[in-house]
Amino acid sequence: MKKYNLSYKPFGETAILIEWPSKIDASIIEDIIGFEKLIRKDQKVLETVIAYNSLLIRYEFMHNYSLHYKYHDSFAKAVEKLKQIYQQKQNVKKQESKLWQIPVCYDVAFGLDLVAISEEKECSIEDIIDLHTHPNYLIYFLGFQPGFLYLGGLNPLIHIPRKASPRLRVEKGSVGIGGEQTGVYPQDSAGGWNLIGKSPIDFFNIQKPQPCFAKAGDFIQFEAIDLETFYQISEEVNNGEYKSKFIWI
Repeated sequence: MKKYNLSYKPFGETAILIEWPSKIDASIIEDIIGFEKLIRKDQKVLETVIAYNSLLIRYEFMHNYSLHYKYHDSFAKAVEKLKQIYQQKQNVKKQESKLWQIPVCYDVAFGLDLVAISEEKECSIEDIIDLHTHPNYLIYFLGFQPGFLYLGGLNPLIHIPRKASPRLRVEKGSVGIGGEQTGVYPQDSAGGWNLIGKSPIDFFNIQKPQPCFAKAGDFIQFEAIDLETFYQISEEVNNGEYKSKFIWI
């Protein structure tokens, strides 16, 4: 497995930020996930946060033990231990990933910007739907909102800039495109992405043992459904009967 030249920086008084090369790359996120898997075995680690090219590690330290100063002895020791762990990473079994099949209704009732995108790209709405549902999107990390999945793999033919004036309210489950990215709004919020559809499922439910069903390193595939199926699945979700569908890959 490829190794990278990493940088280690203090982040507040009880955390360390590890940075990889500044680019979005599937091999980098695989490297981060493998490293994070080993780090989480340390009982002093409270939390890890994965991003496109970084990993934040937050420790639990007692008696005012701090990592705050770059050349502080505790920081140097922590970094040395992390470097040793990174050298062991090649022995870590690659994590098994799930391909989650996400139902999306691309009806214009939900896809408020489908017509505008179709006109700008000079292609049919059916072509946009086909291009959007074809890839298996890699989940790089979760962020922005609880349950918001940062996905890679959107076809360049449907890259489109974010809207100049964001909407004040975008409904939960709305599927959008913003620049080179696509994703699903897990809660009602303001948003500037171009809306192309809506998913009836929950992407974040605090009542569940695992509030978000997916994790970094998994994949998403969007599956087109009609309005009747959308409302049928919505009812199953509301009644607690719907189970997210996935296959191991």
